[in-house]
Amino acid sequence: MYDLHTHTVLSDGILLPSELIRTAKVMGYEGVAITDHVDFSNLEHVVRSLKKIEEENWEIEVLIGVEITHVPPRKIEKIIRKAKELGVEYIVIHGETIVEPVEKGTNRAGIEAGANLIAHPGLITEEDVEKAKENCVFLEITSRRGHSLTNGHVAKLSLEIGANLIVNSDLHEPEDLMSNDLLRNVAKGAGVGESDLKKVLEENPRKLLELFQI
Repeated sequence: MYDLHTHTVLSDGILLPSELIRTAKVMGYEGVAITDHVDFSNLEHVVRSLKKIEEENWEIEVLIGVEITHVPPRKIEKIIRKAKELGVEYIVIHGETIVEPVEKGTNRAGIEAGANLIAHPGLITEEDVEKAKENCVFLEITSRRGHSLTNGHVAKLSLEIGANLIVNSDLHEPEDLMSNDLLRNVAKGAGVGESDLKKVLEENPRKLLELFQI
C-alpha cells in the first residue's frame, strides 16, 4: 500500500512526521509521502523541518515533498522553482477541488510548471488531462471528504485518456490511513475496474516513487 499525499503538524495535520511514518509502517504501507501545505510564507520553514527526517531509517519508503496551496496560477512556476532550489523534488499542487475557492487555472499551471501530482483536481478539463498525460503528471483519486465528490469525473477522464492515476488519503489524522480493502473500494467507487486496480493502487505509485529513486 502507498499514500503519497499526507499532512503533519507542520501544516494542518495532527501527527508529528515520525508518528505518521510509524503508523503507516505498522499498517503495512510500503511507501508514504509527507506533503505539508506551503505557500511563499512558510515554504522555507516546512522544508527545513522535513529535511531533518529524510535520512532516518524508517523501514518504510519515505518521500519528502510539499503541497503548493492556493498560490495564484501565475506564481506557481516561481514557487516550484524555489522549492526545488531548497531541495524538494516531489511537488504536489492543491488542485481545483469544488469545495474550496481554488483559483481557476491552478491545475493547468501546475501541470505546465513541472509538478508531479495534481491533488483532488476537481472538474479537471479533458485538455488538462491530456497535458497531464503528456507531461507525466499524476492525477489523484482521494478519500478526503468533499474533495472526493469529483473522483468519478477524474477517474473517467484519466482512464479514457491514459493519464497516470493514483489513490491517496490526503491524511490529516491517523484514522485517515486506509486499509487495503478501503483503498480498493475507494478506487472501485470512483469507477476503476478490476482490470485497472493493480495499476492504480500499486504500479502507478511505484512508478512515481521510482522517479525519485525511492
